[in-house]
Amino acid sequence: MEDDSEPEQSSWAYLPDVCLRHVFHWLDDRDRSRAALVCKKWSCAMHSGSLWRCRTITFYGQPSRARTLEFQSALWYTKKFGKYLKHLEIKLSNPYNTPFIKKFQVIVRGLLSHLGKCNSHLVSLSIKYLELDCLIWKNVVRAQFIKNLAAFLKRMSNQLDYLNLKGARITLEEGCELLNSLSSLTNRSFISEINIEDFFSLHLSVYSSALFHQTMSKFHRLTILTFNYNCISDELLDILREHSSHSLCTLNIKCHIHDPHGQVVSGMSWANLAKRAPKLNVNFFFERVMKHDHLARILLEEIPVRSISLRSCYFSDPDWTMRPTLTNLLPAYWHGLQKLTLELNNDHELLDNELLQLILSCKRLLFLKVWAFLSVSFMERLLQNRAERKCILTTIKVRIYTAQDDSTEEERLLADIYRKFKYLIDSELNYFVITYPMV
Repeated sequence: MEDDSEPEQSSWAYLPDVCLRHVFHWLDDRDRSRAALVCKKWSCAMHSGSLWRCRTITFYGQPSRARTLEFQSALWYTKKFGKYLKHLEIKLSNPYNTPFIKKFQVIVRGLLSHLGKCNSHLVSLSIKYLELDCLIWKNVVRAQFIKNLAAFLKRMSNQLDYLNLKGARITLEEGCELLNSLSSLTNRSFISEINIEDFFSLHLSVYSSALFHQTMSKFHRLTILTFNYNCISDELLDILREHSSHSLCTLNIKCHIHDPHGQVVSGMSWANLAKRAPKLNVNFFFERVMKHDHLARILLEEIPVRSISLRSCYFSDPDWTMRPTLTNLLPAYWHGLQKLTLELNNDHELLDNELLQLILSCKRLLFLKVWAFLSVSFMERLLQNRAERKCILTTIKVRIYTAQDDSTEEERLLADIYRKFKYLIDSELNYFVITYPMV
């Protein structure tokens, strides 16, 4: 009987190294280690630095045996191939008690210490949702963690280009200590992207802190800055204009109901920044900040807004109305707004006409996501205008709230509308529309 195994084995043996590394790229740690046992060539591929440039390590609060093995493997390979790392993400998933947090702190301390000694390539670090204000973080453990992280950031400050500490929830002093670590060697930092959304504890008026302003003045090449509106002040905008206007492209600003947002910020400060930073785009994300007078104080016409997201998170409040926001505030951004997200429990007002008029006035609007009480006929009117090229939307995602348990009739009408505009939807749109009972 003829043996056909030899040609197949030979074809794999002569597979170019670049192709072999590409195959290994799609394997997880366990499969890579098994493949490395096949032959010397595959073992060499396993040790290729290009395979170990990105790593995510997840600490599970309530691990299963499989998750524990997965974590141990990821940690072991990170230490073994840590010298090649360029992008590191550490995740803390559902921490549930103080002993677990203590173990997390000790392991991360050892990991960061090892990387600080062996790695000279790391450009990206992400440690999100630490929530250091939770009770499971005892003071001693918390202080030690911040100290270790600050030491690591100081050591890596000359090479890091991206830092994400979203959801850390720490004090003003601790937050500035960590950020200052990025500039402690030269008194200035050239990191290009920072995410400090929900970085500070709730209710802090960061905008009035001289310490925060002094810290931010040390960043001289910011391209993307993600943070909360409770950090915004005329002083901060002037600092960004003076030190990063040549590079600044994007500000992502979250405004939450529980964060202070009553400060007065001058439109002139925004105008001066926009003039010095011509590439600047601003993206706003509002959570439960819906009242018109609050929004009017924030959404100044001098801001080069590209994206706005307004979310009421299912809360319904008769004290606020969305109509003046749609008719008076948002049309000011008709020339630049590209993305609009509205998640509203507007059970006391129908907004079909106002929303359609806003969409038609925004000449660059490409993305629309709406969860709200709307009539089904709104979709037909919107698609008709899109078919007539009166707007340039490419994405339409709509959840039509209804107060009725049975939405069969609405679903039938939506199906009819889809068939009417099928040629347009299938060829030009990312389209998703459903009804959703809110009872």
